[in-house]
Amino acid sequence: MGNGSGNTSKAVLVTGCSTGIGRATAERLADQGWTVYATARRLESIDDLQGKGCKTLALDVTDEQSMQTAVSAVEAAEGAVGVLVNNAGYSQSGAVESVKLDDVRAQFETNVFGLVRMCQLVLPAMRRQGWGKIVNVSSMGGKLTFPGGGIYHGTKHAVEAISDALRFEVRGFGVDVIVIEPGLIKTQFADAAVSKIESGTIGNGPYAEFNAAVAEATAGAYEGPLAKLGGGPEDVARKIAKAISRRRPKTRYPVTPSARMILGLHTVLPDRGWDAFTATSFPRPKP
Repeated sequence: MGNGSGNTSKAVLVTGCSTGIGRATAERLADQGWTVYATARRLESIDDLQGKGCKTLALDVTDEQSMQTAVSAVEAAEGAVGVLVNNAGYSQSGAVESVKLDDVRAQFETNVFGLVRMCQLVLPAMRRQGWGKIVNVSSMGGKLTFPGGGIYHGTKHAVEAISDALRFEVRGFGVDVIVIEPGLIKTQFADAAVSKIESGTIGNGPYAEFNAAVAEATAGAYEGPLAKLGGGPEDVARKIAKAISRRRPKTRYPVTPSARMILGLHTVLPDRGWDAFTATSFPRPKP
């Protein structure tokens, strides 16, 4: 596949490749013959990907200079970033009242502002060549909300909205915008989410018990009965590979049976019904 025919660059830039979905995606696409630039904040965390056919670059989506440098490096070598996979992101859990505002800002900085800025940086060259694909890794949590996840879900709802507007705006230039909505994916993402709650929000306050239960439910969802409906990072990588290979990709790709099932349930339940459903997994904070 490489750079395709003529002068159209189909080089892929993937953010957040140190673990999980980003890493699996970089490996799979390189394996399929795409020119892949795997990126992460710490270059040494992705050194081994060079042995798997990827080129590697340092890229921190919360740092303007770092983003510009990485995109310029790909453009200098390939002419354009042909495919951008916005995967960098993490989860911040805890009752809304109990999450420090700095942590809220940091969550949006990575999951939303970094994603938007990456789109802005790659689009001029995509438009010039009349071809490009932007893949935004959202979550089933971009369509629904679990208690204790308001801040994280807020970032993913934002990704869904921004992607919808962007899709309309850039289609005429030959650029497709694709949203990937994973359900339960067993990666270090879950462990990171749990340790974030524990370090940031569990104290003795009115939400102590609730935040502890959210941490447990988050961990449990990845180990318990629902985990059977989950998947691994490879499942998401496979879906991304399929989406960018299609001439007219779908606008959204839910990944894993858990995503399809829970999104379906959310569609049919009224808001209070959804609250009742989530109350089976989460305790309601009360005095």
